[in-house]
Amino acid sequence: MPQRLSDYLKKEYGEKIYRLSLSSGCTCPNRDGSIYLPDGMPLTGGCTFCSEGGSGEFAADIAPIDEQIEDAKKRIRAKTDAKRFIAYFQSYTNTYGDVSRLKKLYTEAIMRDDVAILSLGTRPDCLGGEVLDMLEELRKIKPVWVELGLQTIHERSAEAFHRGYKLEAFEEAYKNLKARNIDVIVHVIFGLPGESKEDMLATVRYLAGLSPELDGIKLQNLQILKGTQMYEEYKEHPFHILSLDEHVELLSESIAILPENTVVHRMTGDGPRALLVEPLWSLDKKNVLNTINRSVKF
Repeated sequence: MPQRLSDYLKKEYGEKIYRLSLSSGCTCPNRDGSIYLPDGMPLTGGCTFCSEGGSGEFAADIAPIDEQIEDAKKRIRAKTDAKRFIAYFQSYTNTYGDVSRLKKLYTEAIMRDDVAILSLGTRPDCLGGEVLDMLEELRKIKPVWVELGLQTIHERSAEAFHRGYKLEAFEEAYKNLKARNIDVIVHVIFGLPGESKEDMLATVRYLAGLSPELDGIKLQNLQILKGTQMYEEYKEHPFHILSLDEHVELLSESIAILPENTVVHRMTGDGPRALLVEPLWSLDKKNVLNTINRSVKF
């Protein structure tokens, strides 16, 4: 069976390791007009489910990296006495932009004694040779995780939410990262408009069949957030929102599919209360986690 992230970290590091949500100051190619829609119009709104925060509403504000890390540590230490952390750059596309600036930023983060792992959220189409060289150099210092926002293997869904790249781009990026021994974590969203249960499980099966074997996965429920294009679409043409029971059933079946050594990094989404429209069940985090823990077996 796959393993939970918390179990993996305890086994590898002998202690709890917590994420620090940080900001790199990057944007995305499907926000700045460098990617075009099938009708020839430049894409400037990002993925339709993505808020202005770039899926990083809980990340630190842009500031010097040491300051960001210390501020994030203070928030974490209000709940735990953790001593080592994952420097997690989540929002937007964290390999998109001037590579020399990014290399300096990420080197500052990874060289800190209290940082055990560097984790970068990005897109498969933003991993050119210069970026891969940077990641490989950083990996020689400490572990580097690259998180790819695939969400689905189905092109109709990807076009509908304006992902802006084809599955072939993911496959190329995955091959290149694994060739350099960089850990890859893939994001999947359950509940995209028009996707059936079998569609969602087909995405998981595809990832379970990757070679080399997938390092990690995030399985999240779709969130409808105020201010997004998907929110406007949902208001005009409501579509099915997964119930907690449906989401948990998908999780259980996905865990049974995944390879033994794959690490499950996330099993639910945490939307900001002020923006979340659906699913409202996700606001009761304690109930969600208890239900998952009772129902999903590792």
